Amino acid sequence: MGNPVVHFEVIGKDAKALQSFYRQAFDWEVGEPMEGLNNYATAQPHGHVGIDGGIGGGMEGYGGHVTFYVAVPNLEEALAKIHALGGTTVMPPDAIPAGARIALFADPEGHVVGLVQPGPNEGVNR
Repeated sequence: MGNPVVHFEVIGKDAKALQSFYRQAFDWEVGEPMEGLNNYATAQPHGHVGIDGGIGGGMEGYGGHVTFYVAVPNLEEALAKIHALGGTTVMPPDAIPAGARIALFADPEGHVVGLVQPGPNEGVNR
């Protein structure tokens, strides 16, 4: 049995701008920044399955990182919304096994994030 992903983080230069970006792009609930943690705040996508995470500022001299895939019902619509919010497409939609499709985008700070559109027999809603 593998180890499941249980948390995600987006760490970057402007924590508040990143929190606003992800809140608007995916309708996530982002909590208030925690004191003393570089504006780190919890991020909760809310659904029946999946993971919660955090978005915050990095340590001085550290550019940051992000690692996760987001399930969306339509890749093209998600990418259009992301572009409107200042993101860019890194890899256009492409098919993967089981009928799912994936794409990669960069947020306004350049963090690369994955999108997955489940195949016809898979659900997006968690």
